Amino acid sequence: MGEVRKLQKKLRQIENLEIKVSLNPEERFKISKKEELRCRLAELQLQLCGLQRTPGIREADMKRAGEGAPEDLPSQAPPSSKIPKGHEEARPGLPATQRATGGSVKTTCGQRAQNVRVMSHHGRGNSEDCPERDDRGQEPAQEDVELTTLKTFWQKAKFRLRLLEGHNDIITCVLVVDNLVVSGSRDTTVKVWHVPTATEHKNLGGHTGGVTCLSAPPPEYCKKLAWSLSLSDNERFILSGSADCNVKIWALSIGQCVKSLYTFNAVTALCFVPEADGYIITGSDGGKVQAWSWRTFDNCQSINAHQEAVTSIQSQGPLVFSGSSDGGVSVWENRCTERDPLRLLHGWSGQVTGCGGGRLALSPRGDQVLLAYGWAWIKILHWITGAVSKLTNHSCITGVTDCVHQTAGLLIGSCYDVTNGESTLNLFSMPQCHYLASLTWPRAPRMLCFATWTTGSGSHRWVSGGRDLVVWEELPSSAKHRGDIIVKRNIQLESPLESEGDTEDDEDTDEHLDDYDDDDVGGGDEDYARSTGSWFRCILQ
Repeated sequence: MGEVRKLQKKLRQIENLEIKVSLNPEERFKISKKEELRCRLAELQLQLCGLQRTPGIREADMKRAGEGAPEDLPSQAPPSSKIPKGHEEARPGLPATQRATGGSVKTTCGQRAQNVRVMSHHGRGNSEDCPERDDRGQEPAQEDVELTTLKTFWQKAKFRLRLLEGHNDIITCVLVVDNLVVSGSRDTTVKVWHVPTATEHKNLGGHTGGVTCLSAPPPEYCKKLAWSLSLSDNERFILSGSADCNVKIWALSIGQCVKSLYTFNAVTALCFVPEADGYIITGSDGGKVQAWSWRTFDNCQSINAHQEAVTSIQSQGPLVFSGSSDGGVSVWENRCTERDPLRLLHGWSGQVTGCGGGRLALSPRGDQVLLAYGWAWIKILHWITGAVSKLTNHSCITGVTDCVHQTAGLLIGSCYDVTNGESTLNLFSMPQCHYLASLTWPRAPRMLCFATWTTGSGSHRWVSGGRDLVVWEELPSSAKHRGDIIVKRNIQLESPLESEGDTEDDEDTDEHLDDYDDDDVGGGDEDYARSTGSWFRCILQ
């Protein structure tokens, strides 16, 4: 198991190298070893599948490594009209599906290693489609019926994918404004997209550093600013934060920057608080949280809130939630005053959340905050009491959760496996966090940011960003189009929420993963983060 963990760590470090803006020859050589390392890891995992119990190997490790082999997945890729020709060849190391025949699994070095896990596909005729009576002959509870209906719906979901091409670097943030998709990238640009035609609507250039975060004030606050600028009452504005220390305010209809705020620090996160006259809240790579008046654009408050980079800021009514790469989470109350509007309500360190050492993304809901922190779980923090529980988002410790999003009773978590390059979206029902289904497609890229909206008819529209910018358009169940996505179920994600006290084995495994020195790839994750600066750790917002 020592070699397995060492290979897993190497692959995780290589994934970090790949998302750097520029690479030196030594780093390029290390990246070229990725497929070789994945091949070797696949061989070791297959060997472990045949072991029953070996002294020195923990039972939990054996269970994770040898649950079973994946079922065959459909091989249909998105239509060529949706994914342009040549795009497939541009991404190195396309994944291949392992196939099990007669109880054995054959893997070649030309194929990507697949995580060894059990998948079960449910379709029409499955017992879940028709709720049965319990042992006492009684009808199932209404909650169970609703959950079964949800599972059935998502097991039959169809989406068409549209690739939006134009950025020449990683997409770090996305949002939706009036059915327009807005994206920010490390290429320093903000782009506005017309979804029906999948074309670029506006290119907002002006930042001199990578764009790290986006936010959109509500229409009533846009109207106030438009009036002061003698623009149309229907004008919509967006905010963009950048590593160049600026927050820019853009008017979408004219595609121009109407105001720029210099913060003296690389901006790594921001949000708009629609309370009183409105406030812009920003976070920096040094851990500072600042408040800016929407009426005067003056700096109202500066707080040294976190020890490391602020990687996520979200608002919920008058409350503001900030998360840091050190794992800390702070909850602020907006008192709607001209000076010092933010008052700290609760602050929880990385020792409490267990999320230190990576980019922390958060999504608040009531008295809970959902946390994605670069490992295989989504954590749920009760921000009043400090209680923490875990929701499994990947069946192996090599899974990476980059973003978590809530919409219309759904919890959506992105999942990327560093050992095989497989990327999925996992869907859970809220608020109980029951697992529903997983969505993916062949050669799906790593998804680092996510946004959702609905059409007038109630259909889902999603957009995911990372190496690619992809729009997901829900198709009606009666549509003849088969859809571009693959819907599958992972039974290992159906476990209930676990409190932190029940998951010591998993945390211990995480620690072991970082115990090995890596001469082939370089130092540990912390050494790598120090060498690239805190901006790198928080740029993937």
